[in-house]
Amino acid sequence: MQVQLETTGTLERRLTITLATPAIDAEVTKRLQRVARTAKIQGFRPGKAPMKLVEQGYGAQAREEVMSEQVQQSFAQALKEQGLDIAGYPRFEPMKTETPDAAEFTFSAVFEVYPEINVGDLSAAEIEKPVAEVSDAEIEKTLEVLRKQRSRFTRVERPAANGDRVIIDFAGTIDGEAFAGGSSENFPFELGAGRMLPEFEAGVLGMSEDETRNVNVVFPEDYHGADVAGKTAVFAITLKNVAAAEMPALDAEFAKSIGIADGDLDKMRAEIQKNVGRETKRRLQARVKENVMQALLDATPLELPKSLIALEINRLMQQAQQDMAERGMNMKDMPLPADLFEKQAERRVALGLILADVVEKNGLTAKPEQIKAMVNDFAESYEHPEDVVKWYYASQDRLDGPASLVLEENVVEFVLSKAKVTEKVVSFDDLMGKA
Repeated sequence: MQVQLETTGTLERRLTITLATPAIDAEVTKRLQRVARTAKIQGFRPGKAPMKLVEQGYGAQAREEVMSEQVQQSFAQALKEQGLDIAGYPRFEPMKTETPDAAEFTFSAVFEVYPEINVGDLSAAEIEKPVAEVSDAEIEKTLEVLRKQRSRFTRVERPAANGDRVIIDFAGTIDGEAFAGGSSENFPFELGAGRMLPEFEAGVLGMSEDETRNVNVVFPEDYHGADVAGKTAVFAITLKNVAAAEMPALDAEFAKSIGIADGDLDKMRAEIQKNVGRETKRRLQARVKENVMQALLDATPLELPKSLIALEINRLMQQAQQDMAERGMNMKDMPLPADLFEKQAERRVALGLILADVVEKNGLTAKPEQIKAMVNDFAESYEHPEDVVKWYYASQDRLDGPASLVLEENVVEFVLSKAKVTEKVVSFDDLMGKA
């Protein structure tokens, strides 16, 4: 086997490999001899057919199999000899031979290698660490949210107000023409919840049952529906029903409805405080992690293998298509452009390479006790935590998720120990994404 390595780009390489044809022919002959023992050829018992007939019937398939195996095996051997670690998948290209009976077979493999990773000086990185407290006021806000979620709506005979659930018919037109998605009947929504465009909601506000209004709505330039973005539509809206929300009383029955079996209100508040504290901690950690990851990206400029980006784009596209299909969307009519996922894919690939390097060079692998603590933390929010723990430990594959999170936490703590960290107090509403 002869091997020639070329550098065709910063990360791209080309391996040209030459194999002796007689060795390939010999392997094909061996393969055909094995096939001949069981080959079914008309007029002959298995194992009795002449080799010429066996070759005519199975020769092309045998040669294709042998060539494929020889290419894969010789490529793997060449990579090992050259000390190359490829990123993604190689592209094999057979080279033309001068004659069909040439003594050599030559092919090339084009591929990318992983970039060299050098994380910069993390002591120069400035990282903001958000902090927040859960006070009694936050517990009361959470209680109000829980009560609102369990509200019952009762029909009222008055003009529609914010907080009401309304049911409407509407038909929209642009320049006098109807447009896709612009009409609906018996459409329910809550006024003031921000589900509809502001001008649309403002037009419904104050309407009474059986009233019809024409409402002008200007679609934003960045509206997700490209056909209507930036255009003005006229909606003929008919209000069919107005219902006011009635929140449940803060009593034992309400406590039971959210899982407090004996209806004890003190227990309910303690449980809510525990859950809100856990969620607050999770969101603070997520923000810190995001800031740390950005600091690592800023400190580590590197060229990314195009093959890895393409693989990640494909994975993200499949995930998005699956999510949309599960929501009842027909993805055959909604092709997703690859460039929609390019930036996200580049970020994910870069972070994957950087994190792996930081973990390896600094001994930040997940320890069994850390994984166990992570699993216990997951299980704590369930009614029977011990069953959740058993489920995770029943399969090593199930522990991969907690182990990955532990690795990320280890990297976060490592970076924070090196960087300039500034704490910033954030409000509970901001942390929870509330207006």
